Amino acid sequence: MAKLLVLNGPNLNLLGNRETDLYGSSTLNEIIASMEKQAHDMQHELQHIQDNAEVGLIDAIHQAKHNNVQIIIFNPAAFTHTSIALRDALLAVAIPFIEVHLSNIDQRESFRKNSFFSDIAMGVISGFGPQSYQLAMQAAIAHLFQQ
Repeated sequence: MAKLLVLNGPNLNLLGNRETDLYGSSTLNEIIASMEKQAHDMQHELQHIQDNAEVGLIDAIHQAKHNNVQIIIFNPAAFTHTSIALRDALLAVAIPFIEVHLSNIDQRESFRKNSFFSDIAMGVISGFGPQSYQLAMQAAIAHLFQQ
């Protein structure tokens, strides 16, 4: 049994209500419930944290090391383009992670095309709406079986 952590950054708590043309109508709770079922079916443990503050996400990343988390699925949201501190936290704990985005950030405003995480992530899944999380979970589980 593996421990997985799903981290979600700022404003993702508003999913289902905000910019549904970009992010879809699924709420974060619905997305996480689906991921929990996926993890449970594969006999893995899934923890989820959403925080609108950078410090909360950094603390969660630090704690993940102490909690023996094997993989992080991370949607840094707007911090994707701004947070060297989150990048440094991920490098410090050295837990493999998958970067996830609901929208295709490469098809959006030019400032959104820069990610401080893509080059250090196991992989990036972007542009498939809520299914991006399902694909990330599948990739995480496949990675666990390869070890």
